[in-house]
Amino acid sequence: MAAPMIHLFSSLLLCSTFLCFFHCTLSLLDPEDEAGILVQPDDVKMVQSNRDSRKICDFSVGKWVYDDSYPLYDSDCPYLSSVVTCQKNGRPDSDYQKWKWKPTGCTLPRFDALRFLGRMRRKRIMLVGDSMMRNQWESLVCLVQGVIPIGRKRVTYNGPAMAFHAMDFETSIEFFWAPLLVELKKGSENKRIVHLDLIEENARYWRGVDILVFDSAHWWTHSDQTSSWDYYMEGNNLIRNMSAMVAYERGLSTWARWVDQNLDPLRTKVIFRSMSSRHNKRENGWKCQNEKQPLPFLRQLHVPEAVVVLEGVVKRMRFPVYVEDITRMTEVRRDGHPSVYMRVIGEDEREKQGKGLSSDCSHWCLPGVPDIWNEMLSALL
Repeated sequence: MAAPMIHLFSSLLLCSTFLCFFHCTLSLLDPEDEAGILVQPDDVKMVQSNRDSRKICDFSVGKWVYDDSYPLYDSDCPYLSSVVTCQKNGRPDSDYQKWKWKPTGCTLPRFDALRFLGRMRRKRIMLVGDSMMRNQWESLVCLVQGVIPIGRKRVTYNGPAMAFHAMDFETSIEFFWAPLLVELKKGSENKRIVHLDLIEENARYWRGVDILVFDSAHWWTHSDQTSSWDYYMEGNNLIRNMSAMVAYERGLSTWARWVDQNLDPLRTKVIFRSMSSRHNKRENGWKCQNEKQPLPFLRQLHVPEAVVVLEGVVKRMRFPVYVEDITRMTEVRRDGHPSVYMRVIGEDEREKQGKGLSSDCSHWCLPGVPDIWNEMLSALL
């Protein structure tokens, strides 16, 4: 009888300690302090694992507000990929950089690089996922690198991982390429196989990290023509045809089991960022091209099935995971994509208004929308 009672007491102590961390941290913030979050008693309850009943600000509900003091850095940041430096590539308008997100019912603080690095001192933060997460990693690095002296910052590479080091803070901001989270391997006849129940080959890199931020959705929703694999596999069963969302749910469940079994919530914080919106449907002939402002409203809110699957998996977890919902806020930002400006556009091509050119309506120009995701991430931490 004593052993079960000790186990119950330990579980209650762990849960209360985690909840106290968030409640105590948020309650001490001064509402007038720009770097704090004012949490009202009636704020919306977020999707949490383990049926977590704590209430914090729902950043996903709000509106975009034009702010001429943005962006917080420029496209000369040396850590940006050329495909997202839309200004350098010839995009003529720049207002897409000047919209900040204003949540309903609370304050989202402006990103403060020194404050962020101070909180991350002697810590590792790793962003894990696909090219959208690489988009966010580049944004976060550019947000902080300006306050770090030359010679006191560097980037290192280790297989599928890269890390930006703020040496004086002993902080690393890392990106790990794992678009499916689970393992993708080559099989016989060079066929590409998604192993829905295998993850350790990727997850071994996640051990010892203080803050883990995950995303995974876009690759799962690729059509047959653009998918990056030929088969699924579970155990010894090779599967050719499976619903994309069924496969996504099984892959996410493998990730969830690994987190539940291998991470300590007193040592590691886990955030899962929902999928960002794509605007690939042709409207007015040119997808997201020539869009210069956010949409004023949505006629009908569409919640992607991938978000529903994610929320369902997280709710069943024992480990406390925060779902950072950016799907709704990006739904209206057709103006924020590179469009045809994912490479340098010459004057003659510009005169043709980009006709005949490929257009990227999935990734985001930087500076731009992902900077707001990192303001949200900073506030959560």
